[in-house]
Amino acid sequence: MKLNTKFNYPKSIRAYYNGQRLYDINSEKLPSVTTILNATKSEEQKASLERWRQKVGAKEADQISRQALNRGSIMHEYLEKFLLGKLNLDLLGDNSIERQMADQIIENGLRNHVSEVWGVESTLYYPKKYAGATDLLCILDGKETVVDFKNSSKPRKDEWNHDYYLQLGAYSLAHNFVYGTNINQGVILLCTKDLMFQRFIIDSEKLKDYQNKFLERVEMYYYMKLND
Repeated sequence: MKLNTKFNYPKSIRAYYNGQRLYDINSEKLPSVTTILNATKSEEQKASLERWRQKVGAKEADQISRQALNRGSIMHEYLEKFLLGKLNLDLLGDNSIERQMADQIIENGLRNHVSEVWGVESTLYYPKKYAGATDLLCILDGKETVVDFKNSSKPRKDEWNHDYYLQLGAYSLAHNFVYGTNINQGVILLCTKDLMFQRFIIDSEKLKDYQNKFLERVEMYYYMKLND
C-alpha cells in the first residue's frame, strides 16, 4: 500500500449555520452531503425514525446515538492512522472495542485489497452544489474507489444502506467532476460492536444511479431553501 498524494484536496472550514453544517471552500459556502440528506428525508424515513425513538424512549435513543457516534469516531482514528502509516507499535496492547473493530476492517477490507491511497478524510466538493469529507479515496482491488467506514450495533441488511449509497454517489461524483477521475466503485466497510465484518459494494451502473439520485436530492434541497 503506497500513499500517492496526486490530487490537491482543498482546505476547508466547517461551520454550523442554523443547525446545518456548511463547508467554506474557495469562498463558497456549500451545504454538506449529510445536511442535504437530512433536509430532504422522505416522510416515511422521518416516521420510521420517530417510531424507533418512541419504541426505545427518547433518552435511550439519544444514548444509543451518542455511543455509536463516539465508537465510530475512535474507530475512524485508528483506521486513519493505519492508512497513513502512523499506527504506533505501542498501541499493540490496546484491546479496546474500537481498536478491535478497526482491526477487523483492516484485516478483512484494507490489507491486501488497497494498493494505493489518494486521500484520507479528504474534503471534496461539487462547485455551487455541495461538499463533504470522505473516509478514503484509493485503488481497491484494482479499481478507483471511494470508501466509507461504518460501525453498527448489529449486522446490516443491504436494503438499509440507501443513504450510505447516496453518500458514496455524492463523493464519487464530486471527485470525478473536479479531478477528471473515473471512480466507478463505492465500498462500505463496516464492523459491528460484536466484531462482525461486512462489505457492501456498488459499482458501474448502480453507482451512477445513486449519483443521479443524490443530484435529485440536491435540487430538492435548493428548491426547499428557495421557498423557505
